[in-house]
Amino acid sequence: MKKFWVWLAVLIWGLSPLGLKAEEIKIGALFALSGPAAFIGTPTKLVAEMAVAEINKAGGINGQPIKLVMADTEGDPTKAVMAVKRLIEVEKVIALIGPTRTGTGMAIKPIVERARVPIVMTVGGDPVIMEGGKFGTARYIFKAPQRSSTAVKKIYIYLQKHGVSRVAILTATDGFGQDGKRWLKKLAPAYGIKIVGEESFNPTDTDMSGQLRRLMTKRPQALICWTIGPAGAIVAKNAKRLGIKVPLFQCHGLPGPKYLELAGAAAEGNLMPSTKLMAWEQLPDNDPQKPVIAHFVHLYREVYHLDRKFPINTHSGYAWDAVNLLVLAIKKAGPDREKIRDELEKINGYVGISGIYRLSPQDHCGLDVDSMIIVKVENGRWKLVGY
Repeated sequence: MKKFWVWLAVLIWGLSPLGLKAEEIKIGALFALSGPAAFIGTPTKLVAEMAVAEINKAGGINGQPIKLVMADTEGDPTKAVMAVKRLIEVEKVIALIGPTRTGTGMAIKPIVERARVPIVMTVGGDPVIMEGGKFGTARYIFKAPQRSSTAVKKIYIYLQKHGVSRVAILTATDGFGQDGKRWLKKLAPAYGIKIVGEESFNPTDTDMSGQLRRLMTKRPQALICWTIGPAGAIVAKNAKRLGIKVPLFQCHGLPGPKYLELAGAAAEGNLMPSTKLMAWEQLPDNDPQKPVIAHFVHLYREVYHLDRKFPINTHSGYAWDAVNLLVLAIKKAGPDREKIRDELEKINGYVGISGIYRLSPQDHCGLDVDSMIIVKVENGRWKLVGY
């Protein structure tokens, strides 16, 4: 008889609201966990998991825990397409974050649009949220990192302030590099900048000395290079070996310890736009991002110990912001894809790691030049030189 009552109590507990396990909210995550972009994709995955762990500790979304469903794109557009289809059609995720590279982002863009699944991408290039012509639609596409155009504006504002008007540009031939080239050329006149020379290179090239020599015959006052990965460090080394004295600006995808490691002494004096994360301790105390970034850095280093393998770089906060932007939308919309999309467009004032987001139907990134700083490598460290 005693066993009967124990069994009945267990049955009632299991059927009661207190005994029910809250249904998980499934969010898909696409990152390059292998392949040439894994050095960005893997730490981005770990940050996404850290964000979800912190949210679940605090009770999840309206009492429901988040479950991240991971997929490895390998940095390959074809594999990214297969991965996103599995997440949408098999896993039935209600939203997505990622991927790692602009090329894979563009590959999955039409699929996400057709399926009407909201996604917050963690790619740097603008085309993923651009519309019209070859860009298609981007109604369900949002992104956490700054636009390439925003980073270009930040560089040009700095150059304008320092009386620089003649620049030469060196850009990678991949999607990200060409996106940078597009904006460097388009925005130059508005800032009184004249592009006196332009060259390109394949991201896998191992020497850009020829391009640099040709550019220097144009007598620029500054060089701007647009690429991510090891190629940027190669350009810096080539420039140092050639004795080039004009300032070298890199893009917003390179600030981090890996660039310092690869470029070595050639990094000294290099400048680039960056998220505030790379020099957060140098921010004024009244910057609203400073305490938010301080908390993130504490979690990253002292709680989750991610810095033991992946020291913080400018990419580190993108997945944190992507997850938290989705969470803000899901809290209001519930597990409804269309409503989540609508709520994302209404977010105005979320203080993130990469900036203060002010999204709208016209802007699916929501970050302006005030979200970025200009940093300079001095004595092997990042120094804030443009706020």
